[in-house]
Amino acid sequence: MLQYHTVPVTAFQQNCSLVWCDESRQAAVIDPGGDIDRLLAELDQRDLTLEQIWLTHAHIDHAGGTAELAKRLNLPIIGPHPGDQFWIDGLPQQSQMFGFPPAGLFSPTRWLHDGDTVTLGRHTLQVRHCPGHTPGHVVFYSPEMKRAFVGDVLFAGSIGRTDFPQGNHAQLIASITERLWPMGDDTVFIPGHGPESTFGRERQSNPYVGGT
Repeated sequence: MLQYHTVPVTAFQQNCSLVWCDESRQAAVIDPGGDIDRLLAELDQRDLTLEQIWLTHAHIDHAGGTAELAKRLNLPIIGPHPGDQFWIDGLPQQSQMFGFPPAGLFSPTRWLHDGDTVTLGRHTLQVRHCPGHTPGHVVFYSPEMKRAFVGDVLFAGSIGRTDFPQGNHAQLIASITERLWPMGDDTVFIPGHGPESTFGRERQSNPYVGGT
């Protein structure tokens, strides 16, 4: 079985998720925005071996700790989509602007595209390219767990901001309705901030995409 545990990191309380295979104890970390020592302690506590970094997008609160973590443990960086290259290039400036510890630059080991997959132990998750919040935003979906790690595309009762450079509101709505909803009303999603919800609940009650 795949398991996961969400750890809010940085002053932005970004939901960094540890995902692991119960059998092999192999783990990936989704969006290590910061607080690296805390994340490593969480892994040690569960006797997990961190093998990969997966990124939904390259905003500072999601990607700020990536370079440090990858260098410390010699880890591959998987994602996001190439559309977020300019956000990666701007991480040092982002860290200064938002009062984060200095963020290093990195080059993804593997860029992700719509329809790709990522593998952890014997488990496979699907990748969907969901632009709008950022042009290179991706989502990780596990049909096995009925869980989707959606970054800042969708929140409980809200949606991602589109007022950052290269944000696009129409694209974001299309990403949600065309790429998230088909995953099923009973799929639980882990957003980049705040509590979990289900796609079905958001389809009914979210003021931005309810009824779509």
